[in-house]
Amino acid sequence: MATVLKEHHYSRNFIQNLIVNNQVTVNNKIISSTKLILKNNDEIIITIKAQPEHTLKATAIDFEIIYEDNDIIVINKPNNLVVHPGAGNWDNTLVNGLLFQAKVENADKDNLRPGIVHRIDKQTTGLLLVAKNKISQHILAEQLKKHEIKRIYIALVHGTIKSRSGTINAPIARSNSNRLKMMINEQKNSKEATTHFTVLERFKDYTLVQCQLETGRTHQIRVHFEWIEHPIVNDPLYSKFKLEDVNIGQYLHAKIIIFIHPTTKKNMTFECNLPDFFENKLQLLRKESGK
Repeated sequence: MATVLKEHHYSRNFIQNLIVNNQVTVNNKIISSTKLILKNNDEIIITIKAQPEHTLKATAIDFEIIYEDNDIIVINKPNNLVVHPGAGNWDNTLVNGLLFQAKVENADKDNLRPGIVHRIDKQTTGLLLVAKNKISQHILAEQLKKHEIKRIYIALVHGTIKSRSGTINAPIARSNSNRLKMMINEQKNSKEATTHFTVLERFKDYTLVQCQLETGRTHQIRVHFEWIEHPIVNDPLYSKFKLEDVNIGQYLHAKIIIFIHPTTKKNMTFECNLPDFFENKLQLLRKESGK
């Protein structure tokens, strides 16, 4: 039973919860087991209850603004801050903080991501571009769609990458076995993904790389480096190596962003330093390598 429903792109946990809550019937009878053996022409009815509407709450959130004018904000996002509200976290995100400071136009029930042009993961640090109004958000979203916004990241990965530079071109789709993860997959719903990288520094068993995104898929850099067997250090989802610190997550930092201002049309470039925990890690590796 569960296997049949899973083929329709529901997760196993989601299916099990539906059954436990009496939301699945077979031939008009509520079922209580995920192991029911189905027969040809059995009629399965799934009742999925509508999710309650959420209203965004203004919350005092600490983050660093490195540039602001009437149309845009450039933020240096700290570690462990989610960008926008979603399941499990509706009140303690960057968006809630932006609303608290009245930095972006108020959201409505159909827009839970006011001002958000692009996102970075909760435990990825660094530069994030935010639009202060809907017009600027639309213009910047078009730039992003056309690959006109340049984003450069710094990552520390496991192993020694021998080549000085390279391009990882592999399509990304959501994992069939873990809905929190993405994976390299050629299936129909996969999306083209390209990451260019340059080696900045090599250590014993580690490599520091600079990455430029040509596309912006979910977890793109993390998935791509896992795929070439150089996962990002301390990545809780994609690294098979022992985690060094569960509190900081992957060593991945959005260092540079370049874009065209939505109103003035001037080229804008911003750069921010690595966070202390990242810089301290590099200093330790340099010391161990005798540099």
